[in-house]
Amino acid sequence: MKVILLERVEGRGGLGDLVTVKDGYARNFLLPRHKALRANSANLKIFEGQRADIEARNLKAKEVAAKAGDNLDGTSYILIRQAGETGQLYGSVSGRDVADIVNGAGGKLDRSMVVLDKPLKTLGVHPVKVRLHSEVVVSININIARSQDEAERQARGENVIASQYEEDRLADEEAAADMVAGGAGSHEVDFGADR
Repeated sequence: MKVILLERVEGRGGLGDLVTVKDGYARNFLLPRHKALRANSANLKIFEGQRADIEARNLKAKEVAAKAGDNLDGTSYILIRQAGETGQLYGSVSGRDVADIVNGAGGKLDRSMVVLDKPLKTLGVHPVKVRLHSEVVVSININIARSQDEAERQARGENVIASQYEEDRLADEEAAADMVAGGAGSHEVDFGADR
């Protein structure tokens, strides 16, 4: 289907471009969200008549998004989740989770604005892209941890999973040394003496 783009669409084109897209993409995404018009002679005339207004609206929306992006860019948010000993989450962090934590901290974000290139399934600090406008993309950091203390350690750059393994190894060595020093396993017992 041929459409006229009413704003920049990543991978497709910019405002006013006449592009061919799949029918489902046009019917289910571009047309309902007012990102495009069907390309016919009537819509071409309407678009050309309103082009200046559309460009002005798009520029204003971009400026508002850029201002919001300045406040949001580079911020960090802590997300407490349950995870196994290897740092693997029981589940994953979705765009909705990211939007909720940002909105809870006073931001204004819709879950469709969160761009997750891959699912967040491990503990750690993860950079996440947020698309506030088709031309304004900022990055925030999501610190996923099992506790507030662990989140603070991760924020300082510590690898909490490696630290946990090291602490466990040292505790095991200490316990083994205590057993040897206490004489565990060194007593000789004659089980046949009472017969």
